[in-house]
Amino acid sequence: MCSIIGFTRRSIPLETAMEAFSQTVSRGPDMSRFEEAGEGWLGFHRLAIMGLTPQGMQPFCLEGNKVVCNGEIYGFRPVKRRMTKKYTFRSDSDCEIILPLYKELGLGMFARLDAEFAMIIYDEQRGGLVAARDPIGIRPLYYGELPDGSMAFASEPKNLTGICQKVMPFPPGCYWADGKFTRYCDIARVEGEYIAASTYQVCAGIRGRLIAAVEKRLDSDAPFGFLLSGGLDSSLVCAIAAKILGRKIRTFAIGMEKDAIDLKYARQVADFIGSDHTEVYMTPEEVIGNLDTVIRALGTWDITTVRASMGMYLVCRAIHETTDIRVLLTGEISDELFGYKYTDFAPDAQEFQLESQKRIRELHMYDVLRADRCISVNSLEARVPFGDLDFVKYVMAVDPEMKMNTYGMGKYLLRHAFEADNILPGPILWRQKAAFSDAVGHSMVDDLKAYAESVYTDRAFEEGRKKYAYCPPFTKESLLYRDIFEKYYPGQAEMIVDYWMPNRSWPNCAVDDPSARVLANYGASGV
Repeated sequence: MCSIIGFTRRSIPLETAMEAFSQTVSRGPDMSRFEEAGEGWLGFHRLAIMGLTPQGMQPFCLEGNKVVCNGEIYGFRPVKRRMTKKYTFRSDSDCEIILPLYKELGLGMFARLDAEFAMIIYDEQRGGLVAARDPIGIRPLYYGELPDGSMAFASEPKNLTGICQKVMPFPPGCYWADGKFTRYCDIARVEGEYIAASTYQVCAGIRGRLIAAVEKRLDSDAPFGFLLSGGLDSSLVCAIAAKILGRKIRTFAIGMEKDAIDLKYARQVADFIGSDHTEVYMTPEEVIGNLDTVIRALGTWDITTVRASMGMYLVCRAIHETTDIRVLLTGEISDELFGYKYTDFAPDAQEFQLESQKRIRELHMYDVLRADRCISVNSLEARVPFGDLDFVKYVMAVDPEMKMNTYGMGKYLLRHAFEADNILPGPILWRQKAAFSDAVGHSMVDDLKAYAESVYTDRAFEEGRKKYAYCPPFTKESLLYRDIFEKYYPGQAEMIVDYWMPNRSWPNCAVDDPSARVLANYGASGV
C-alpha cells in the first residue's frame, strides 16, 4: 500500500497539512514527498512494490501534469511497451504509465484501467486536481471540504479528521473533476441480459477468470505471501497460486489458543499444496488490548468489521515483524458475489441479486476496508483476486437463479468450477462456510461481548446509546466500539452507512447479532 493526499488550494498552514498526512506514514514507510501542485499540494508515502528503485517515487510528472496513485495497474508491461515510442519512462513502476494514458484518453482513462487504485492528478490544463477511485473501492480514498470551501482528498479519514468538518468515503467507480463527481462505472449493474448458459459453461467462465485474476496478482518486485483461513475462498487463491508458480508459497493462518476452528483446516490445505505455513495464535488479552488500536486503524464502528479485523490485524502484525513479505493475497469479496449463510433465505432470485448488488456497492466500507487497514497499517499491500473487475462483472451477470443455494451447499458454482482440478482436498472444497470472526475461535467474540458487559452497566448502556442519533448502538458491544470510534473520529460516524447485518426483511434473518452463528442454518460451519 501507499498513502496519497491532495489539496485543491493551499488554504491551511503547510505544517498542518503535513502533520495530517503524517498520520498514515505506515502505509508507505519507504519514502515520503510533499510538494506544490498548481494552487494546491500533493503528497505521497511510498511502499515500494513495483519498480523498487528511487526512480519509482511519486509524484510522477509529464508536461506540467502530476499524479500520485496508490494502486496496481495490471497488465501494464505491454501497455508500457506500446507507449515507449512516444514517451520516456524512467522507472519500472506500473503507475508511471498513468500520465501518458491520461494524456491520450483524458477522463475516459479511468474506465479503461484494469486496476485497483486511488489516484489524484494535477491537470495543468484544467488548473486543478482530478481524483478517482477503482470501481469496487479496493484502494481507499476519502474527501472533505476545508473551511474556505476548497477540497482535500486522502487515503484515510485520519488524514482529514480535524481539518475537515465532515469526512466521507470517495464513491467507488467515480472521478471528481471540475468540482463534481461523475460515475464512470457501476460494477454491480448488469448490462443487458443475464448469462443464460449451462452450469458447465458458467463454471468454466468462473474458473478461467479466477485463475487469470490470481495470476496477474502474482506480478510483484517485492516478496509476497498469502492469508489462509482454511475456508473455500482463501484456500482456492492459495491453491491456484501454488499451481501457477510451481513452487512453495508462504501461507499464514491465525486462531485463538483454545478453540481455533480455522487453524486445523488451514493446516490441511497447507499440507496438501505443500506451502511454507505459519500459524499465529492470539489470546483474549491481545484481543482486548488491541481493540483501540484496531478501531483507530479501521475508522469504523461496525460490529462485524471490528470482530473480523482482530485476527487479521494480529496475523498481519506478525508477518510484518517476522518476515520480509510486503504483499498479501486474500480471499475477500467471494461472499458478496456467490452468497453467504443468510442469503440462503433470499425469497427469490431477484432479491438475491439486489442484495448482492447492494453488498458489492458497499464493500468499500466493510470487508474491503478491513483488509486494507489491517494490512496497510502493518506496511503491507493487499491484493484481492475475487475483486478482479472482469471476474466481478462476469459473476454479477450470471443468472441469479443459478447462484442461489438450491444445491444444499452455498457457493456451489464456485466449488463445482474447481472440482475436477483436484487442487484442494475434497473436504475443504465442500466445507461449509464459517465466518472469519467465528472461525478464529468462538471464544474471541464471546470475550469481546464479556468485556463490553464489564464496561457498561445496564443503566450506563441505556444512557450511553442515547448520545448517538445516527445508527444508534443496540448492544453493549456496539456501544463500546462506537465510543472508541468517536475518540478518534469525532462526529464522523456517517462514513459508514449502517451495520453490516443480514437482511432483516428476509425469513430467519431478523437477528440482533451479525454472527452467522445465530442463523438457523449455521449447522456444521462451526465444527
